[in-house]
Amino acid sequence: MDLITSCEEMQKRAREWRRLSQCVGFVPTMGALHDGHRSLIRLARNRADIVVVSVFVNPTQFGPSEDLAAYPRDLEGDMRLCRAEKTDVLFHPTVAEMFAPDASTWVLEDRLSRGLCGASRPTHFRGVCTVVARLLNLVLPDFAVFGEKDAQQLRIIRRMVRDLAFPVEIVAAPTIREFDGLAMSSRNRYLSPEERRQAACLRRALDEAEQIYLSGERRASVLKETIRQVIRTAPLARVDYVEIVEDQSLEPVEFCEGPVLVALAVFIGKARLIDNTRLPPVSPP
Repeated sequence: MDLITSCEEMQKRAREWRRLSQCVGFVPTMGALHDGHRSLIRLARNRADIVVVSVFVNPTQFGPSEDLAAYPRDLEGDMRLCRAEKTDVLFHPTVAEMFAPDASTWVLEDRLSRGLCGASRPTHFRGVCTVVARLLNLVLPDFAVFGEKDAQQLRIIRRMVRDLAFPVEIVAAPTIREFDGLAMSSRNRYLSPEERRQAACLRRALDEAEQIYLSGERRASVLKETIRQVIRTAPLARVDYVEIVEDQSLEPVEFCEGPVLVALAVFIGKARLIDNTRLPPVSPP
């Protein structure tokens, strides 16, 4: 596996792969890799001649009071995992490499990013879109893999790629979970043992909502209150949002006739955790 830290070298290598008609798969990450990331890399490995994984903690997607300084970093561990999964290139640029001191260009998606995480983190997706656009231009992949756990991000990136005509396929990978259902996340490292135990309430809450939906309940207000009731059983949990939205437009719905996305963000201690589930369309009578 090669470690590349220069944007110029990354793009030079990518152009050579393109000249040789090699299929390039790309997995963008912020590092602190875990088995969820491993599944993304494996998906890319199964489809591509060349697999590139980026590790870059992007400062532009963190708000002023968020956890940029504390975000977990473990480059040595990331390199071990990537080597084990037969990654060809680990791209690990510095902030100075990625953003010029006078950088003044942003990529802004202005509809899908309004609600959910965008409402409580108003500059987050501007930073995400900008860095992903730059990474795609540096790696020049045939496809890039994003996890379904970050459901809003996945839809926003797909919209950006469509609207700006990036010649890349965005591939969705299923959420990988711990034994008790908690979605794998680098931020899970923040959790104390008791916080970790209580964090399992997120998946339980989504499962409960799905069960009453499959039993016939269609009112979004009832489903959301069911989720909140389950989360209230965890004393350390503090809800950021619980929303039910149309699966693609991410517009709020009052009645769940599907397909709809049930999404939540919950603070457990200092860790802000997100999760979601997709409810299928209502079957015709």
